[in-house]
Amino acid sequence: MLIAQLTDTHIKPRGRLAYRQVDTAACLERAVAAVNALDPRPDVVLFTGDLVDAGRPEEYGLFRDLTGPLKAPAILVPGNHDDRGAMVAAWPDDPRLPRDGGFLHHTVEDWPVRLVVLDTVEPGSGAGRLCAERLAWLDARLSEQPDRPTVLALHHPPFATGIAHMDRIGLAGADALATVVRRHPQVERALAGHLHRPILARWAGTVASTAPSVAHQVALDLRPDGPSAFVMEPPGFQLHLWRDGEGIVSHTAVIGAFDGPYPFFDGDRLID
Repeated sequence: MLIAQLTDTHIKPRGRLAYRQVDTAACLERAVAAVNALDPRPDVVLFTGDLVDAGRPEEYGLFRDLTGPLKAPAILVPGNHDDRGAMVAAWPDDPRLPRDGGFLHHTVEDWPVRLVVLDTVEPGSGAGRLCAERLAWLDARLSEQPDRPTVLALHHPPFATGIAHMDRIGLAGADALATVVRRHPQVERALAGHLHRPILARWAGTVASTAPSVAHQVALDLRPDGPSAFVMEPPGFQLHLWRDGEGIVSHTAVIGAFDGPYPFFDGDRLID
């Protein structure tokens, strides 16, 4: 099974730039083209939150238009820039999105690896939170299929990253989440967004990671007083390849046009 993880698309209303600098719509359009060009093609495209920038219906409409050409089904995770009600309204025919006015977590059972989407959104805050209700839901879902390999998808990473301004809007309840996950060793990976960077951590008996944004990246600044800033480093996404008996191997792909590929051989002679 091959999972393409795209994150932090931050779509604005048509014609608007994020932070007056970033054409996030064009970035997502390029990302969709890059994913569609992959061989083998991903089984599923997992969007780990901040689909849009301000939770507006017109932003979700544009996101839908831009992701419509995807050749693989999309799974949607809410982020702190998203609005639950507007998300549900934008996908009226998506049977996975709960329509009871509550949290948007759900499970995806269609492939060998089970996907468990966890809603970490705390309305009005850039930070995330996991309350007792959400943790109980997760524990119950993981208890249902203890022998099936599972990926946990959420927006806010459950670990401190060292990027101070982002850690200040991290995940409240991360320790309690780790306690739940440790009880369920079938969780092969926790995949998050929010950080606009590829970051990897050993966590709760498994591996947790974040992916680069398909648009702008958070500046890599590990100073305790580092300012909140973004950079236009190359955008990217991640591919998570699961094989039976081997688990998950992850790759970071950079979006763009680059020279190559070139062979490592000159005729029949290996080039040193």
